[in-house]
Amino acid sequence: MSKKVEEAEFNSILSGKDDENDCILTIHSGAGGTEAQDWAEMLMRMYIRWGEQNNFTVTILDILEGDGAGIKSASLEFKGQYAYGYLKAEIGVHRLVRISPFDSNKRRHTSFASVFAMPEVDDDIEIDINPADLRIDTYRSGGKGGQNVNKVETAVRITHIPTNTVAACQSERSQNQNKTNAFKMLKAKLYQLEIAKQEAEREELENSKMKIEWGSQIRSYVFHPYNMVKDHRTDHETSDIHTVMDGDLNTFIRAFLLKSATL
Repeated sequence: MSKKVEEAEFNSILSGKDDENDCILTIHSGAGGTEAQDWAEMLMRMYIRWGEQNNFTVTILDILEGDGAGIKSASLEFKGQYAYGYLKAEIGVHRLVRISPFDSNKRRHTSFASVFAMPEVDDDIEIDINPADLRIDTYRSGGKGGQNVNKVETAVRITHIPTNTVAACQSERSQNQNKTNAFKMLKAKLYQLEIAKQEAEREELENSKMKIEWGSQIRSYVFHPYNMVKDHRTDHETSDIHTVMDGDLNTFIRAFLLKSATL
């Protein structure tokens, strides 16, 4: 089968209502403290590289640094056709097993981080947001290297009070641009909630945000005592863990989407 035929077959699977949309991907560290925060940062790097390799424009919208290492959370924007269609395959808990670089006794540790994907909402879709329901806070940007970091309050956090939905952005130097991006993220989150309500999928949506701990992982990444990445939903696996961590995720995404299409 030619590559073009394979691509046409694969893209035919991406026929969901929002599959063609841009995507906002969020990563949260879970059980494991510093280990989990380092793992969350490794996943962020992996997804950024995947996006770049597949011709998506990737922007870090918001990031919360970890305590000494890694990150507690991050929000990434992927712009390009089928961004959400692909990245919805990554929703769930990701488990890492390795010899800890933070353990002087070189013991094996298990860490967890969760990944969630939301489609960005098209401008022609109206989401009714009452300004009176919003709380807008500004704060000093954090993170590494920014020229205006910790100098001016350019970062923006918007809270939708009725649903306690929060969106934040600190990637831009302009407070107005951060506010625009945060509102775009909030709109995407509220859109997801509305879709879940209308289609009775709220329970399924919440189930995709399983506890970030043992027994709920969708994929395991094992660095020790052997090398393996295995997706527990499809049984697809590879021993080439370093290539995966460098962004080579398409075989895992494809396996999941093809299996989902046959269910």
